Amino acid sequence: MDILVVIPARGGSKGIPRKNIRFMNGKPLIAYAIKNGMNLGDNVDCVVTTDDDEIKYISKFYGAKVIDRDYELSMDSVTLDPVIFDAVVKSESNSKKLYDIVITLQPTSPLLKIETLKEAVKYFINNKKDTIISVVNKPHLSWTKIKSKIVPNYEQRLNRQELPPNYLETGAFFITKREFITEKSRFGNNIDVFEVAEEESIDIDSYNDWVACENIFRRRNIVFRVDGTKERGLGHIYNCITMAFAFPEHNVLLVTREDAIEGLKKIASTNLPYRTINNDYDIEGVVKEFQPNIWVNDCLDTSKEYIEFLKTKIDRVVTIEDLGDGKNCADAVINAIYDACNSNEVIKRNHYWGPEYICLREEFLLSKPKKFSETVNNILIMFGGTDPSNLNLKLYKLILKIANEYNNIKFNFITGIGYDYKKNGVLSVTEKNIFVTNDAKFVTKYMKEADLAFSSQGRTTFELASMRVPTVIMAQNSREATHSFAQMENGFLNLGLGINVNEKTLENTIRWLIETPSIRQNMNKLMEKWNFTANTDKIKKIIIGDNDD
Repeated sequence: MDILVVIPARGGSKGIPRKNIRFMNGKPLIAYAIKNGMNLGDNVDCVVTTDDDEIKYISKFYGAKVIDRDYELSMDSVTLDPVIFDAVVKSESNSKKLYDIVITLQPTSPLLKIETLKEAVKYFINNKKDTIISVVNKPHLSWTKIKSKIVPNYEQRLNRQELPPNYLETGAFFITKREFITEKSRFGNNIDVFEVAEEESIDIDSYNDWVACENIFRRRNIVFRVDGTKERGLGHIYNCITMAFAFPEHNVLLVTREDAIEGLKKIASTNLPYRTINNDYDIEGVVKEFQPNIWVNDCLDTSKEYIEFLKTKIDRVVTIEDLGDGKNCADAVINAIYDACNSNEVIKRNHYWGPEYICLREEFLLSKPKKFSETVNNILIMFGGTDPSNLNLKLYKLILKIANEYNNIKFNFITGIGYDYKKNGVLSVTEKNIFVTNDAKFVTKYMKEADLAFSSQGRTTFELASMRVPTVIMAQNSREATHSFAQMENGFLNLGLGINVNEKTLENTIRWLIETPSIRQNMNKLMEKWNFTANTDKIKKIIIGDNDD
C-alpha cells in the first residue's frame, strides 16, 4: 500500500511573515511536518507543494521532494483541495506509481507526534475508512447567531464533563483514499475523526499560537524523588510539593517509596501525579513512561554511585539537602538549610547554600505578618508532619499544668498529617483555651495570630521567620540540630535537642518570654531582615539549568 504525504506551504503568509520557515525551537517550522512525513514508513513518499524558493531549498535540505505550485494555486482565495490534487497528480507522474492513500500534513502543527500520526493511519486502514480528519474534543456550552437572534447550541445546561463530544478540526492531518482526491474535494463517503491530544492540536495561525507552541517545546518532564516517614518527618515532602506546584509550565511527577506511608498519604492528598517505587534503583518504569529530563533528589545524603546511576538515565540531576559524596557528581546542589561555612564545605560551582534558596509555599508569599504585640495572646505549637520525638506531648503536658494561670492566652497546637494526636492524647481542652488542629491547610492563618511559637528546627523555621513570630526551637534529632538558621541572630531561642529539654526549662522559658516583651520584640526585629519572596524563581532556574555557566 503506497502512501503519499503532501505538505502545502506557500510563501505568502501575512499574519506571520515567512511563517513556514521561521525557526521554532531551533528548527524551521516546516521541518517538523517533513520529519513526520519522512518517518511514517518505508512505503511513504513525502512532498512539499510550494511557490517559494526559500521553502523549496529548506524542504530539500530536510529530505522532502518538492512540487512546484503554479501561481494560480498560490493565491489567498484558493482552497487546499485543488492544491492537493495538483500535488498528487504531479507526484504520481514523477514517481510512476498510483498511490492508495493521500495524507495532507499541515506545516503549522509542529507538536503533532509521529506516534499519533502512525496510530491514525493504522486506524484508517484497519477500520476501512474513506477519510479521517484530526480533531480535538472541546465540549463547551456554546451559542450561535441565527438571523439576528443569539441562540444556544445545546438543549440542556450541563457540566463540561457531561456534555456530548464537540469535535473541532485541528488541521494537523487529513487522511483519505486516493480515489476521492479531486480538484473540488478530498472527502470520501465513510468519514470519521481521529482525536488528538489538545497539546498536539495547536495550529499556528497567530503570534499567540507561536508563543504557546514555543512554551510547550520548552516544557520539561521533572521528577521530584522524595520520601516521608515517621522517623524522617515530612519536611522534604512539603518542600517537593511546594516546588512541584511552582512548575505549572512543566510536567511534574512525584516519586516515593511505597513503604513511606506518611509521605505517600500527604502526596496523594495534593492531587499531583505520583508513582511509587520499591527502592532507590527501581526507576526503570518511571524513566520509560515519564521520560524525565530532570531528576530532583530530595532524600538526604547520596552516594557517588547512586548519582552516577541516575545520570546514566536522566540528562540533569539536582540534589537537595545533600551532604553525601553524591553531591559532587550532581549537576546542581541546593543545600538551603545548611551554611557552607558551618559545614566546612568549599562552595563549588553549581552548589547553592543557605536561606536565600529556601522555597516557601505560596500562602507565605501572599501573607503579611501582624504588628508586634507586647502582650502574648496566642501561642503556637507545631512540630512538623510526624513529630518523631513527640515534642507535641511534652509541650501539651506542661501547658495543661500552667494554662489556668494564663487564661487570657490561646494555645494552638498544629499537628501534622503523620502525627496520631488522638493516640497520643493531644486533644483540645476548650475550657483551658487549648485547641488542636490536625493537618491545617493554611498555617499562615495561625502564624499571623501568634505572638510566640514553639517549633522543631526544620523548614518551618523559615516560615516562622517570614511571619516574624518569635520562636523557641527544639530539634527533633541530631541532624536537624545542625541546621544553622534557627539561632538568636535570626530571632530564635534554640534549646537544642528536644528530648534533652526538661519540663522545668520549658516552663521557665515560656514564663520568661510571656513576661518579657522586650526580648520578644528583639526577636521579632531580628526576623525583619529576611525576605524569601524572590527565592522560588531562583530555585526554578537552578533546577532547569538556567543558572549554569
